[in-house]
Amino acid sequence: MSGKIVSYEDLTAYVAKILAAFGYPLDRADITARVLVEADARGVASHGVARLSFYKKNIEGGFAVPTAEPSVVHETPMSVVVDGNHGVGSYVADFAMQKCMDKAAEIGAGFASVRNSNHYGMAGLWAEQAAKRDQIGLSFTNTRICAIPTYGKERILGTNPICVAIPQEGDDPFMVDMATTTVAHGKIEVYERRGLDMPLGWVVDEEGKGTTDTPHFQKLFWGASPFGGHLFLGGEGEEHGGHKGYGLGLLVDLLCAGLSMGRWSFKTFSGTGSGIAHFFGAMRMDLFGDPTELKRHVSGILEEVRNSGKAEGQDRIYIHGEKETEARARNMKQGITLDEATCTLLDKYGTAFDLGSLF
Repeated sequence: MSGKIVSYEDLTAYVAKILAAFGYPLDRADITARVLVEADARGVASHGVARLSFYKKNIEGGFAVPTAEPSVVHETPMSVVVDGNHGVGSYVADFAMQKCMDKAAEIGAGFASVRNSNHYGMAGLWAEQAAKRDQIGLSFTNTRICAIPTYGKERILGTNPICVAIPQEGDDPFMVDMATTTVAHGKIEVYERRGLDMPLGWVVDEEGKGTTDTPHFQKLFWGASPFGGHLFLGGEGEEHGGHKGYGLGLLVDLLCAGLSMGRWSFKTFSGTGSGIAHFFGAMRMDLFGDPTELKRHVSGILEEVRNSGKAEGQDRIYIHGEKETEARARNMKQGITLDEATCTLLDKYGTAFDLGSLF
């Protein structure tokens, strides 16, 4: 992959300037820049700084209001419902997750459902916050329509990721962070930017047939047809468990939109604001025993998984989150590599807003 290398700090500062030029207040620009750059640092380009163009379109389309403040519409000692008022997704997510963690610190557990938000970046960044406080973290979100249900042909559900983070020994928690579809849509956007065909099995076209044609699928996705879409985990039909992935995706929508009185995926980006909905949770480890002993036990289980038998030709079994953690450690030392299309995008905004060049 051709491109350029830039330091974490320089990239974060530059992206914050671009977001401020979009109209983000400085606090929202700072947290959003960190969220985007963290994704690139962890090797998750689908959620990285290339998302700037999407964020700008959301402002121009009236789907995001950078100056909006989230508000609490219902609250108990253990729970809160937040209206994001169409504000910046990362800012709203941080507001809601802080509420969860504070409640967990006080009484053991806290949960938040959120309506009328926007794209909040990697789900794992919010669950990880709780894990750093010796809490189990939960982070779910719905998205714009991307996916078709089992035996359906129309896009009605989002990629609807789920994330759970559990503390273990050391600084990094166990964390599973995944779309309930085969891939997040951002990964298809990466393939489009790099001029690549998708692997077969990610999506189906308007005829319900598997396709590798990235440009054609993107044309469908952005409005040429309501048919064709992402496949859920397990693929088409029930033979390989596609109905299970579909069930997980639907569950996410019910937690996020159902419990916040918000819009489910099918109704996002219709009317005022994008209507994206989230769900967060935090639970103190000491609800289940001594946190030190629990973390040691969790680490022991994971180590046994790593040491189990390897398939022929393989020398390592990865635990979820390890690849991202290791990529971040490398990239913090050697810099983050951005592909050529992303570099061009940053140069375009740098010129448009008279920010100078990052490179």
